[in-house]
This record gives sequence, structure tokens and C-alpha cells, in this order.
Amino acid sequence: MTPVIKLNSLSKRFGSQVALDRVSLDVPPGSVFALLGENGAGKTTAIRIMLGLAEADSGKASVLGLDSATHGIDIRRSVGYVPERPVLYDWMTVDEVGWFVAGFHGDGFLTRYRQTADRFDLPGRKKIKTLSKGARAKVVLSLALAGDPELLVLDEPTSGLDAMVRREFLESMVDRAATGKTVFLSSHQIGEVERVADIVAMIHHGRLLMVESLDELKKQTRQLVFTLADGVGSPPDVPGRVLARCRRARQWQVIVADLVETSIAELRRHPAVESLEVRTPTLEEIFVAHMQAGRQSASEEVSA
Repeated sequence: MTPVIKLNSLSKRFGSQVALDRVSLDVPPGSVFALLGENGAGKTTAIRIMLGLAEADSGKASVLGLDSATHGIDIRRSVGYVPERPVLYDWMTVDEVGWFVAGFHGDGFLTRYRQTADRFDLPGRKKIKTLSKGARAKVVLSLALAGDPELLVLDEPTSGLDAMVRREFLESMVDRAATGKTVFLSSHQIGEVERVADIVAMIHHGRLLMVESLDELKKQTRQLVFTLADGVGSPPDVPGRVLARCRRARQWQVIVADLVETSIAELRRHPAVESLEVRTPTLEEIFVAHMQAGRQSASEEVSA
């Protein structure tokens, strides 16, 4: 399948700050693709380059088969985009904003906008400047959905929404993917992402740490909780790629990727181990572990 979004060795600097460091990824059609990272990790920069709103220093980006560097306007006409900090004409009413934007789109836009606005309980005659942050977010989401685009690009889309609306909106993204449409979601709400994402990418200080289907990521990652025998300071070496370790009294928690399953029985028999519990970590626990591993790797590179 031709990727809906393709980033090829994308790099961007702002002065001495590295925003993106040779980032490459493909977003397949009919998926909910989540890009996760801490504040300042490069998520918004990647989105702006994808949509032709910023230029990369090197590398290429394409969206819907169009080169982001040369076809930004065409891409933005075809994509539903919710920026992290949306800008609206404050002097317009909710209805007027829909009517205005509909002039740039085809038939059916205004009808779909009004349907979504009604579902969000937006007051059509209220001016944008009088709306709460959450209501403004609902207006932007309504505009993005009204075009019924093949691709939705959402940068922190649920900021300002109440819990019930957030859940309903995110579940609707799963429904869109089921019809073959694609959702690219940047968020720090890890628990919400876990409910809806098909594929997860993690980025740390501009460097892509991993891209994996959520199901495979959870299959490949384990949390080992060791209770150690008296007098033992640390658990035995764990086969696999250790992402994070932390100690609480006699217990050690180790998050490991690519664990050799046959080694679990051997770890349980180790004389230093009193008991061993094996769990599947949440996406948030996996994310934190990858961020810690990313910091450790960066620290080692600097010291080298």
C-alpha cells in the first residue's frame, strides 16, 4: 500500500537546537497513527513540514503522494488539520465560521459542519470570542471533520475538551479508520492514545526511537517485578533490551523489550530471586521507559 504520509530522513534545526534528526516513517492508509513525545520533542515541527507550513533542512516529506515542499497548498486543501494552537476569527459566530470556510470546499461541507457542531452542542449564534477554550476546540474539530478528508492530522486535538467528549471524539477516529480513512494523531495523552491507536511512534529530542503497531509493541515488552532474597542488591541480568529499571525496597521493576520468553523460568530459579511477576505494561509505562532509554543513550553519546 502506498503510504498516506512518508517522511524520509527529515532533519530540522532552529539555531543550535535539533528539532528533527533524520526522521523516517511511513503511515499506511486506514490507520490511526500516533506520534508520541515530550514537549519540544519535534512532533509539531514534523507536522508543519508535512503540511508545507515549514521547510526541512534536509530530507523529504510527502502527504497523499504530494511533495510537502512544493505542494503545501494542495495538501492543506485535502487534509483536515487541527493545530495545537488554532486561530479563528473571533468576531465571527459559530455559524459564520462554518459558512466562511465552506467557500473553500465542495458541496456538503456546510451540512457536515452543522451536523458536527450540533453534536458538540455548539451555539450557532455565539461569537467565537465568547466561547470557552473547550468550545473553541470543538469548532476547530467540526471544521476539520466537515470536509470528510482522507487524512486527518491532529496536533493535541483533545486539549480543552471534557472527558466524555474526548472519549466520543477519539472513538469516532477508530470508526473513520475502519472506513479506510487515516488519522495522524500527535498527543501527550498516552492513556487516550492507547484506546485508539493502531501504530505508535515515539520521538525524543528530534530522534525517532521506534515505530511499531500497538499490539506488537505490547507483545514485545514486558514488566518484570523481582522480589529479591535478603541481602541481594540487584536482580540478575535480564535477556533482552532493558529499557528502564527502578528499585522499591526489596523489589525491582524492570521493563524489557524483546525478552526471551524461555528465560523467565531460569530467572525464577535464580538464587537471588525470591519471586518474579511478569506483566504487560501499559502504553504509558512503555513510553516512559523509552524516554528514559533515550535520555540514557543521549547522555552516553555526549560523554563519548
